[in-house]
Amino acid sequence: MSENTVFTSLKNHFLIAMPSLMDPHFFRSVTYICEHSEKGAIGIIINQPILQIRLGDLLEQMEIRTAYPEIASRFVFNGGPSQKERGFVLHGNDSKWESTLIISDTISLTTSPDILQAISNNEGPTHTLVALGYANWEAQQLENELAQNAWLYGPADFDILFHMAIEHRWRAAAALMGVDVDRLSSDIGHA
Repeated sequence: MSENTVFTSLKNHFLIAMPSLMDPHFFRSVTYICEHSEKGAIGIIINQPILQIRLGDLLEQMEIRTAYPEIASRFVFNGGPSQKERGFVLHGNDSKWESTLIISDTISLTTSPDILQAISNNEGPTHTLVALGYANWEAQQLENELAQNAWLYGPADFDILFHMAIEHRWRAAAALMGVDVDRLSSDIGHA
């Protein structure tokens, strides 16, 4: 970064993939940015459920049992292409766990298994999103992609993150920025 460039963190923001972004990992994705500094960024994709795995399957692999069918049937999300074997739980700030990163006044990220044990017993946070893997960008990579119009970005929304139907999150996140993604050409920036 040059001396005159002012760094702006996108922590606690949504990254919304533009229609022209054809990378299969991020096509029509919404990524919640958990950390962003001059060294890079990490985030969790919030609208790509892994259709073959439910939370009950993941808990069983960890030798955690749940007696709650509504918990066992929850989606597990593809959080991104990095470390797909590692689990992440985005959740509301109504409780704290062994390994928790507080992202905002209302949202945290936990990576320790104690949160999954609590979720399995229906004692976990009220709002959760469980993901395998994460998205990451090295220093200047995200800024370069933003300059190339690969992404829209704006403040995250708790309701989109935890309450909205998965299939509506991409359009709804873009609408927060005043953008109708259906009206954008996938050829933006190409003369």
